[in-house]
Amino acid sequence: MSESNDLSQHILPTSAQLVGVCMTVISLIKVMHLGHAGSLLDKLLAIDALLFTISAALSYASMRGVKSSNFEKYADQCFMLGLLELGICAVLLSFEII
Repeated sequence: MSESNDLSQHILPTSAQLVGVCMTVISLIKVMHLGHAGSLLDKLLAIDALLFTISAALSYASMRGVKSSNFEKYADQCFMLGLLELGICAVLLSFEII
């Protein structure tokens, strides 16, 4: 493996794990019956899970040696966007701002 794939080796398992975190939080929100706030958080977390899934797929493609070296860069960008959104969802859920 080349050094350029080192980041992908970290993004792939972490992204996959964070998809599970998003799904768990969506389930908890459904159980808590938060109403409109829960509905908005569900949608945000579903988008977040999709971002982490795309990030995992791109990092996997990068590790498999697909010719485009941009996959790792795009995986990193999706991952960081997903982390930012997950942090915003955590703040909104904990303070019930919405």
